[in-house]
Amino acid sequence: MSVDAEDEKTLQFHEMGLDDRILEAIARLGWKEPTLIQEKAVPYMLEGKDLLARARTGSGKTGAFVIPAIQKILESKRTATEQSVQVLIMAPSKELCKQIKENIGELTVSCRREVRYVDVSGQVSLEAQRPLLIVTMTHYSTDKPDIVVGTPTRVLAHITAENLNVQDSLKLLIIDEADLMFAFDHLSDIEAVLKHLPQIYQSFVTSATMWDDVKKLKKLILNKPVILRLEEPPLPTTAQLTQYVIKIETIEKVVMINVLFHLNMIRGKTIIFVNNVDKGYKLRMYLEQFGISSCVLNSELPVASRCHIVEQFNSSKYDIIIASDEQSLEDPKINKKSKEKKGKRKKDKESGVARGIDFQFVSNIINFDFPRNVDSYIHRVGRTARGNNQGTALSLVAAHEIETFTNVEAKLKTLMPDSDSVFKDFKFDMSQLDGFRYRALDAWKRCTSIAIRETRKKELQQEMLNSSKLKSYFEDNPKDMEVLRHDTPKGGLVPMTHLKHVPEYNVPDNLKRVQKRVKKKKFNKNAPKVKLDRKKQLTKTQAKYLKRKADPLQSMDFSGFKKPKV
Repeated sequence: MSVDAEDEKTLQFHEMGLDDRILEAIARLGWKEPTLIQEKAVPYMLEGKDLLARARTGSGKTGAFVIPAIQKILESKRTATEQSVQVLIMAPSKELCKQIKENIGELTVSCRREVRYVDVSGQVSLEAQRPLLIVTMTHYSTDKPDIVVGTPTRVLAHITAENLNVQDSLKLLIIDEADLMFAFDHLSDIEAVLKHLPQIYQSFVTSATMWDDVKKLKKLILNKPVILRLEEPPLPTTAQLTQYVIKIETIEKVVMINVLFHLNMIRGKTIIFVNNVDKGYKLRMYLEQFGISSCVLNSELPVASRCHIVEQFNSSKYDIIIASDEQSLEDPKINKKSKEKKGKRKKDKESGVARGIDFQFVSNIINFDFPRNVDSYIHRVGRTARGNNQGTALSLVAAHEIETFTNVEAKLKTLMPDSDSVFKDFKFDMSQLDGFRYRALDAWKRCTSIAIRETRKKELQQEMLNSSKLKSYFEDNPKDMEVLRHDTPKGGLVPMTHLKHVPEYNVPDNLKRVQKRVKKKKFNKNAPKVKLDRKKQLTKTQAKYLKRKADPLQSMDFSGFKKPKV
């Protein structure tokens, strides 16, 4: 059964027969009306039908399966005699699992006692999570969760360790971002998990791209599913998302990225995408020399660090994130090849940057390295212009990336036929940046491989010092802590504070007004209220009159100098 999304009137949340506690949570979140996928998917899910939905990133897919899952649990609790795992949600990355858990928490704010949930994707031992999933002598059956969220690898590990048993209790299986399951090489784990599920259960599979590969999961999981083909482009329309491109030499990208931030041409939260981890660190070190603060996000960082970085970015502690969207996470074939060659570095295969992570209120996406395929481009740019917010995407395309860019542009035109032109030219005269070029290239050359290694070493030391797991060890071995603290890196970058200042003669004439823009002062609510000075309350005419009166040469009135107070 196939359904095309065409309706004159939007079906509202209160018309779906949802529990009042769910409606209250939706109202607290400020969701005025359901998105297209929520409007179409929730009724079918409540009817008990299997569903295969294709919708673009940021379309509200998570709410489309979490809302009916909670509704079904609340309905079953009316007649249930024991607590059991009824819903299993599998997502490709740890970050996405954490996001789903947070969304469940927001939607169960009014029924937390009735609906229990747990995320097992965390990087802790299986034994540590065992009490959350199984009934023991010290835990009553009511402590078992209703919803289990995790990556396929982690879920299979718990089933194998007999921590999780859903053979008789599971009613709903949800697979989010099914297309990424192939990129993260989770297909074999999913097949193994399916062998431990009951014969009859409802399924919901969501996807954004790679439609042909998702059909493999359709045969494995779904039974006569309703297929939702939502009539929406893979990216927002040009009225909401503006996509720019500038074709420059590789080394000119370095100059351009400096000018964009140094002269305040880019405003708002920004994600810069690069194609490998080392370049991400190099770009951050480069920007730091000019006083531009940013943070790095990649698959080599620990899970806790990655989640902490995303939280800091969402809370506006950082306005710039440099994300490494590695090729192994985009192309399953390359991922398989990389396994054959054992690398020195250990990467977390269950980490995704371009997909899944809910970066909030992102205004700009900059492709410092152009993505390798159209799917990766869609998911990168999908981090901005989410919901009803506006967004901008800028791609810096070098000569060796022209062919890839042409292929992506051609594919986007077929996917978005209503758009006249997908990309707009970012018109900028690079000859005006000659004054920046010397400084920029000199700072870029200073970011050597040795400097990158020492910087990463310093961050690793700081990670160890702040580790809660090593806290007890350092208390017992204070000398080791002193050695670690005094082990200063060699070959790191020496701060050059003069680079923060941009000489006025270096700034192009048409950008001087932008560069001199004064930043708004932060408003302090606790500051005492001060009455405005009389001069600030005067009109222009009154101020002109007082100035004329104070000048004895103009007013012809002079009563002598004021005597100083003794």
